[in-house]
Amino acid sequence: MSDQQPSITDPGAPRGTLFIVAAPSGAGKSSLVNACLARDRNIRLSVSFTSRPPRPGERHAQHYHFVSAGEFTRMIEAGDFFEHASVHGDWKGTARQSVEPQLAAGHDVLLEIDWQGAAQVRAKVPDAVSVFILPPSRQALAERMRKRGQDSDEVIARRLAAAREEMSHYAEFDYVIVNEVFDTAVDEMCAVFTASRLRLARQQERQRELIRALTDPGAP
Repeated sequence: MSDQQPSITDPGAPRGTLFIVAAPSGAGKSSLVNACLARDRNIRLSVSFTSRPPRPGERHAQHYHFVSAGEFTRMIEAGDFFEHASVHGDWKGTARQSVEPQLAAGHDVLLEIDWQGAAQVRAKVPDAVSVFILPPSRQALAERMRKRGQDSDEVIARRLAAAREEMSHYAEFDYVIVNEVFDTAVDEMCAVFTASRLRLARQQERQRELIRALTDPGAP
C-alpha cells in the first residue's frame, strides 16, 4: 500500500454513510443486498474486484470486476484498494475510487465484503454501519450452497469448514440479521439503513440549517 492515502473526510460538505454487509458463503448476502438496493435508491453499491473466474451467470462489472491474480497484486502494490483480503483462496477487494469520492459527494455507499475486509474498513471509517448475516442453521447453509449448483462437493465442503470461523466474527458488527424468512430479513436490513441515517450526529450534519432555524433564538 502507498503511504500517500487521500483523505476520506470533507469537512465542508455532509458525507455519505458507509454501510458494510458481510456473511459466510451461502447465507444469502447478495440476494438480500440486491433486494434492499431495489427498494432503497439512495445507496450505491461498490462492485468489488476479484481474482477468481466468473461463475455461470456472473457478468463483469455487474457482479464483480474480474481480473487476474497478477493484476490484483499490481493493484495492491499501487495502493488502489480501500480494502482487500484473500477469501477462499482468491483475492477480493474494494477499489479506493469506488468509495472515497462517493462518500465525499454525500452519497451512501454499500460494501458487500467478508469479515476481514470489514475489519480494515472499520479501522479507516469508525462510523461505518456494519451488518452481519447469519443462516438459520448449518444445515440450511449447506443446502443453499448445494442449490446454487455452482460449486463442486469439494469446494462446498471447504466453504462449510470455513463458515464456522467466518460466523465467529459476528460480534464485531453493529447489527446481526438471521436470514430465515427472506422477506423479513430484507425488511430488517432496510430498517437498519433508514435508522442509521436518522442518528443524531447524521441529522445534525445534514439538517444543520433547519435545526439552527428552529432552535436559534436569534434566527428569523
